[in-house]
Amino acid sequence: MWQAHATIYSMQASVLKEEFNIDLRVMGILGSKSMLLSDAGIDLASWKELREERGEVANLEKFVQHVHGNHFIPNTALVDCTADPVIAENYYDWLRKGIHVITPNKKANSGPLDQYLKLRALQRQSYTHYFYEATVGAGLPIVSTLRGLLETGDKILQIEGIFSGTLSYIFNNFKDGRVFSEVVGEAKEAGYTEPDPREDLSGTDVARKVIILARESGLKLELSNIPVESLVPEPLRVCASAQEFMQQLPKFDPEFAKKQEDAENAGEVLRYVGVVDVTNKKGFVELRSYKKDHPFAQLSGSDNIIAFTTRRYKNQPLIVRGPGAGAQVTAGGIFSDILRLASYLGAPS
Repeated sequence: MWQAHATIYSMQASVLKEEFNIDLRVMGILGSKSMLLSDAGIDLASWKELREERGEVANLEKFVQHVHGNHFIPNTALVDCTADPVIAENYYDWLRKGIHVITPNKKANSGPLDQYLKLRALQRQSYTHYFYEATVGAGLPIVSTLRGLLETGDKILQIEGIFSGTLSYIFNNFKDGRVFSEVVGEAKEAGYTEPDPREDLSGTDVARKVIILARESGLKLELSNIPVESLVPEPLRVCASAQEFMQQLPKFDPEFAKKQEDAENAGEVLRYVGVVDVTNKKGFVELRSYKKDHPFAQLSGSDNIIAFTTRRYKNQPLIVRGPGAGAQVTAGGIFSDILRLASYLGAPS
């Protein structure tokens, strides 16, 4: 993720400075084991080599002090490209200190409701910005579209979508007599799944995205309030390793084949979706079937698709569709938030 973000930043930094007078500087890069600090800015074309030469042991407190303590830098933003809940716990303190936060990390916005509300209240009361477009849909404008609808007076009725690029790929290819375990293995080999595919098949990541959009829509729900239909067969949830899981998964192919056959006989396709039912103040994640002319049935690859049904878009939902996974598109979403921050802080648009 950080490598993709660094590549995009490196390519655009000079253009932004020359054409828009936006001077972006990376003052530090922190990993789990080491960090690289600079007083003038890090050349991202060679950050790996620089880290090898003069990197030091990772220390989050020292890192934050370094990037925020440089008085020659007028605005500081911390970009959290991890999925670490411990890092997310620091957002409140960073925002309180006047440090802007940009992140694809879903843990803060899908964590305990009281902490989320506290974080959002601080953000709204201060002049510090907190952007998280890439928490849902990677580089797709999902959160910003939702906010735009609400800010212009629309009322959200339902949000329904295929939020997982991994599960989109699996069910786009689980057809024509193909075997479920074979398709999962193919997705794993292609790098679409986590190292342990159960993390994707459990539906937890989709549930986090549902809770983020539910809270953006004004619902005060906890992650535990979201019923999730796990695609991991119950006997395999205790497998000691991903390898064991993949070895045992073929035993359950007949169950998945029956679901696919039932959908096919009804002229439908299977899709794994998340739903925010704002009208009834609930959300859920489940495997559903859709007619073959439905927009959700028209996907390919690892595309995401999200349908907003609102008072304004009641008869024909507003649909956002496109690549919803991958380092490059996620990095694009993060970089877009950085430029939005620069605009908010006075950079020309």
